Amino acid sequence: MTTNTDPTTASTTSTGTGAGDGAPGVQELVETLYRDGIVARKGAFTPEWADRMREDVEAAFEEARSRPDGAVGRGPNRYYVEIHPEQLRGFVDLVDHPWVRELCTAVLGEDYEIVELGFDIPFAGAVNQPWHRDFPAPRETREERRLTSLAFNLTAVDTEEDMGPFEVAPGTQFDDGTGFDHGMFPPKSLYPRFEERAVRKYPRRGDISARSALTIHRGTKNFSDKPRPVLVLGVDAPGAGNAEHHDMAVTKGYWNSLPERVKAHLKCPVVDELTPITQKHTIEGLVMGEA
Repeated sequence: MTTNTDPTTASTTSTGTGAGDGAPGVQELVETLYRDGIVARKGAFTPEWADRMREDVEAAFEEARSRPDGAVGRGPNRYYVEIHPEQLRGFVDLVDHPWVRELCTAVLGEDYEIVELGFDIPFAGAVNQPWHRDFPAPRETREERRLTSLAFNLTAVDTEEDMGPFEVAPGTQFDDGTGFDHGMFPPKSLYPRFEERAVRKYPRRGDISARSALTIHRGTKNFSDKPRPVLVLGVDAPGAGNAEHHDMAVTKGYWNSLPERVKAHLKCPVVDELTPITQKHTIEGLVMGEA
């Protein structure tokens, strides 16, 4: 197993994709994403911005845990919660960040759609997840080697080795998943290949990554007594179909406050009053973990 930070990112804060400040331009980012299945940008936001994000995540988690099916298990002591955009004060900052906009446009097309906002929290005692994809590979990826969705991740803490870092097997986004359980969970006979490729990620507050949800990955065991909250933003190409699995909405007042450039990519319902999101289902393989 290799342990490192993502070498494709720059160490300086920037408002754009990085061209001109020593970081990769959008074409290089796309090439890296198609090669490795993941790409990242250090210092996209300030640590203080990430601290506010953590406050919102923790508030949303407490609310979700107070009602049935508000949070769903993703393994022992690991939870996922989907939220509405206005529960995150920095939502517009995130979706309108040039790095996010330009990468979405380059990979998914000008009419990309924001379909998911949520967070994952592995607490003390979380175990290694099985290697997995987030959903089965669509036809476009299997037959045309074209990515039709992106998952952006933002850590709410400075990740340390004992906190159960995210682990990814670069280059596996185009693996044939026809033999995977539910199209998502590869057989354990393939684990040696993933472990040989495995790279652990140690993002810090303010960093952002983008990956194909098809790149084989897992959360690892949290040996510490600290949670490791991670925000998730899901974005689709037109017709990818993932929106039907999510229930986010916005109120009319919030919708009216959004920039037109954000509205163009937010196709969720506009409602008078938000309804707390009930998580749809528990993925058995992730709940079981590898304990």
